[in-house]
Amino acid sequence: MERVQRRVVLVTGASRGIGAEAAAQFGATGAHVVVNYREKRKRAQVVVDGIVAAGGSASVLGADVSDPAAVEGMAAELGERFGRLDTLVLNASGGLERDADPGYALRLNRDAQVRLAVSVLPLMPEGGRIVFVTSHQAHFVHEQGEVPAGYAPIALSKRAGEDALRSRIPEFRDRGVGFTVVSGDMIDGTIIVRLLERRDPGSVAARRAAGPLPTVEEFARVIVRAGTEPATLGQTFYVGGEDFLTVSAR
Repeated sequence: MERVQRRVVLVTGASRGIGAEAAAQFGATGAHVVVNYREKRKRAQVVVDGIVAAGGSASVLGADVSDPAAVEGMAAELGERFGRLDTLVLNASGGLERDADPGYALRLNRDAQVRLAVSVLPLMPEGGRIVFVTSHQAHFVHEQGEVPAGYAPIALSKRAGEDALRSRIPEFRDRGVGFTVVSGDMIDGTIIVRLLERRDPGSVAARRAAGPLPTVEEFARVIVRAGTEPATLGQTFYVGGEDFLTVSAR
């Protein structure tokens, strides 16, 4: 077992984009960051190298979070290497991939999120924190209903994932583990926005017209806050999209 005196933070889907930036920012807080990736080990290693070069501590851990056996193996390795996990950031998501089957979004955005949280919960000490990363389009899907063309299955599956995790709050409370949600508007420069610009450019243009889209750095900064600052159990941190918040508060 490695003697890591720092907090141990696992960020899923951290080889690029929001996950990579969140990993870097967690590294800057002094935590040891475990950078999870599905396939791109070299890209994940670049993230780790950047954290280490900046004076931080990090390591890679590959696993497809939609694969139950891989999740079980990842939890076991975390236990063997560190003996604990202080913060779990559930960032990995998907469903817009061209080769994704109809049930993939729900398996990844709901089932995999709950499975991973439950698998690592025995490793989390009192005061640990689970952070679920989502979008306004998903978080408010039942209140507002209108989502970009083709995004509805992803929005509904991510909301289902959030709801399933919230149903576990009594279990988290019993173990003294916190749970927070970070919900953001479309995030400028992310793969999801690039995919939507190809499929439904009008939806992205409409969001830009409503105001500047948050940057990856801004969104990651709030993820770190949600994982480190005092928060009520089940608290949601919002990033951008003031129109979403105004309409949903009516």
